[in-house]
Amino acid sequence: MKIEETFYISHGPPSLFIEESCIHLKHFLETFQQKVYPHRPSSILIISGHWETSYPTVNAISGEPSDTIYDFDGFPEFLYRLKYPVPGAPILAKRVRELLMSSGFERVDEDKKRGLDHGAWAPLMLMYPDANIPVCQLSIQTDKDATHHYNMGKALAPLKDEGVLIVGSGGTTHNLELMVPNTNYAEPWAQEFDVWLKEALTDGRFEDVNNYKEKGPHAILAHPSPDHFYPLHVAMGAGGVNSKAQLIHDSWGWASFSYASYKFTNAM
Repeated sequence: MKIEETFYISHGPPSLFIEESCIHLKHFLETFQQKVYPHRPSSILIISGHWETSYPTVNAISGEPSDTIYDFDGFPEFLYRLKYPVPGAPILAKRVRELLMSSGFERVDEDKKRGLDHGAWAPLMLMYPDANIPVCQLSIQTDKDATHHYNMGKALAPLKDEGVLIVGSGGTTHNLELMVPNTNYAEPWAQEFDVWLKEALTDGRFEDVNNYKEKGPHAILAHPSPDHFYPLHVAMGAGGVNSKAQLIHDSWGWASFSYASYKFTNAM
């Protein structure tokens, strides 16, 4: 089955399962199959803002469910008991490496032990609760720029023809220093960046998004670190040069977190 779309979702905090300020985000993720993408992919490639490496790396779990990584502290104890025992996708991992290396990425590593961090399992647990679709995770490189990640996405676009659902998972604005937990209002600077991004994406100004530090208002406030933003660039690149961006969810949390999420549809 050929897939026309790629997705970028904001995954919110680990407490999205129980927090009132995340109720709209949680509902969006829970209804993803019903309202956003009703088809069953052959496998899922997810790019999370919580896995940083020097070179692009895929997890290649084989023969057993992926581990659930609890890469957060100070949250309610029951969150550390959640499990998402999804099958690994070693064949997809191999294919990702092939595509990246054939597109000029000189080194692409694989990790046969690493499971899924909460930027991957938390949203997928709500989107695909049956945990029966194989998942491969791809890392980001925070020492590289947005164009590097956009080019990663372009290289991975053929996966859509093979039935692979490509999902970037991060945060449309993400400033941990200025967050105010358990709130759902938005700081003005975060709103300005969020509006600029929506207009740039829906107008097809992808090059501006690649150069967001120069083009976007309050870009460094919105993303002091690019870790939660680069998954968007991968999804955008995989969507295709002529793809159309559509806002599919819009809510706020913790004053500095925009949960805006997007779909990229090939216009060809």
